Parts: sequence; C-alpha cells; structure tokens
Amino acid sequence: MAEVLIIGAGAAGLMAAGAARQFGHKVTILEHTEKPGQKLLITGKGRCNVTNNCDETTFLQNVRTNPRFLYSALYSFSPAKAMELFEDLGVPLKTERGRRVFPVSDRAEDIRQALLRYAEGARIVYDGAETLLIEQERVVGVQTKSGKQLYADAVLIATGGVSYPVTGSTGDGYKLAKQAGHKIVPTVPSLCSLVSNDPSCAKMMGLSLKNVTLTLYRDKKAVFSELGEMLFTHFGISGPLTLMASSYIKDMQKHQWRAVIDLKPALDEEQLYKRITNDFALLAGKSAQGALVKLLPASMQPVMVERWGVDPATRANQITKEQKRALVHLIKHWEVPITKRGDLAHAVITAGGVDVKQVDPKTMGSKLCAGLYFAGEVLDVDAYTGGYNLQIAWCTAQAAARSW
Repeated sequence: MAEVLIIGAGAAGLMAAGAARQFGHKVTILEHTEKPGQKLLITGKGRCNVTNNCDETTFLQNVRTNPRFLYSALYSFSPAKAMELFEDLGVPLKTERGRRVFPVSDRAEDIRQALLRYAEGARIVYDGAETLLIEQERVVGVQTKSGKQLYADAVLIATGGVSYPVTGSTGDGYKLAKQAGHKIVPTVPSLCSLVSNDPSCAKMMGLSLKNVTLTLYRDKKAVFSELGEMLFTHFGISGPLTLMASSYIKDMQKHQWRAVIDLKPALDEEQLYKRITNDFALLAGKSAQGALVKLLPASMQPVMVERWGVDPATRANQITKEQKRALVHLIKHWEVPITKRGDLAHAVITAGGVDVKQVDPKTMGSKLCAGLYFAGEVLDVDAYTGGYNLQIAWCTAQAAARSW
C-alpha cells in the first residue's frame, strides 16, 4: 500500500483518488478551495460533457496538442471504460449530437457527486501546495501554504490550468513543476470567446443564435465549419460554436482570421431569395427594416439594414432584385473579423503546460524527479470541444494511479 498525495480535487484529481483507493492505497487530497470538483459544474453549460462516445483512433484525431503522448493512457482507459465507470457509480448516461456524452439528468452535479463517491476514503486537506519537498532527486511530499509538511510515496499534480480562476485554477501546478526542473510550454486560452473590432457585435450584444453555421477562415481557407449555437457579445462572439472554432486558431499574428455565419443554413440561396421575395410582398408597405421582421431577430434587423446599405425608409415593394440578392448574400455570409482570442479568465481550457517530453506517457511520472506525477489539464495536451478534454483528465489520472 502506497501513501499517495494528490494536489487538486478537480476532475483529474478526484478520478486519480478514486482509482488509487480501488487499488488499496492511502490517499490524501490537497485542495485549496472549499468545494472539490467546482470546475465540473460549468462544463457542458452546466450539464457536464463527460466524454466522447468514439473509438480511440477517432478520439486521438480530435486531440489538438500532443495526441501521441496519450496513446497508452487512452487505450488503457478508453471513453467506453469511462462511461462504464460513471454508470457503475450510479449516473445513467446518454449520447447526443457529435457523440457527446452527458448524464441523463443533464446535471453536472451528478458527475461531481459520483467522483466524490468514487474517491470515498480519501482524506481531503483544505490547504494549498506551496513547495515540493525534494530529497536526492525524489519528491517525498509537499509543504502547504499554511506551513504543514505532508509526506508521501507518490505526489500527483492535478491542479488544472489557469483558465476560469474563479473555479480554483490558479496555475500553481506550473510553479510546482518548475521546482522539479520541468519545462512549461507557454499557456494560452483554448476553447474561448473570440474578440472582434466590428462594432456590429456590440450592437447585438446578448443575441443568441440557434441552428446557424459558423465557418472559420484562416486567410482564404476554411479550417472549421459547424452547425449549432453562438452568441454576440460586447467584445465579439461567444457560445458553443465559437468555443469550438477557437481551438483551430494558431499563429494569430501571422494570418487574417474571420468567422462567417450562415444565418439560414437550411435554405440555399435560391430558396432564401424566394422566401425574401414572398416576405416583401406580404409586407409591401413596411420599411426595409420592418420587412425583416419574419426573417431575423429584432436586435439584428437594424444592424442588417445598416450593413445592407439600403435606405431604411425604402418600402419593401421598392426593393430591387439586386438589393434582394445582396441581402441573401449577407444572410448567408455574415462576416465577423477576429482580432484575438478571449482571455484566459473565461477560457474553458488552457493550452500549454508541463512539457510532455519530460513525462512518461505510460505512468504520467516525471522523467526528471522520481515520485512526481501529472494528470489532466496541467499537461501540455488539449483537444477540441466535445468531451475530449475531460476524457484526457480521466485517462491520465487512471494511468498515474495504475503506476503506484
């Protein structure tokens, strides 16, 4: 029986604690917030996208950074095994569009409680880790922020990244890793909102669009396109589609980036032209803006007319074929220039972290310092949205626990 100390009671930390308990180890979790697993409650818009119901090959194709590092961990603890574990812990699951897996209850709290049940028997110490205790190139424990010294045979850093600091992600794990000589790949926001200098976004602030297609262009090449939901904000765009698109952005300064939104993806351009013609015939006496009442949300109507360039006083029955064609193009190709990513404080995932070249992919153990392990978002491994990032937390945590 090993004495295990886990720093961080998030997704990876609780999973590792549970697995270590199943293997008969004595486990202490060091957690600096009052509520373990807090960040789980905001995942999947409060529903918790537990994993992605796909095979290992498909999964690795959706890992953005260092997919080969995950090969052993993922094949040992696949999405299917993660789903089986949560079902065994009393949480029925369902698979939705894009193979995303959620609890049937749509409650992230159910996943948090399941992990707490799984980790039952582990001692939680509510304190932060200040310094690794290192003797003869081996980590033997941690000194806490309150000055206590906790000793262990194995120390796991599962502190998450630096995104959403209100949930307890402070970047402490990087500081601890550096104490053991580990290189930290610079952190940047991933799965985040996107900032635009287009004043139209602020004019439509709070407008949520459903069943639209967002296509992200790098210069003239489309690198992402998906149907779903998005949101206009005071600084640009956000919402599920935007978060997905953001993870495809690399080399922000070297390229021009723009989001193109198809507001009516169910209609091709000819069908949309006929729809507009019919609407304008029915609303013949209305102004150009009033004629859009059946076509677009209220907050978008004046913005559309402004970009359309038609005199707002023009009556619907006075609008020419060419103007209707121009409107069709705008509705099918609403452009938002992207100037930068949103900040780390509101990113779902942190890209960057502990350099995986210095970590054993089978055990998650440090190659530099015996007794030290890593799991979850603190590692320089991240994936696209869809349950992949939580699965990375699950499988790296299980890999670490199996090695103790």
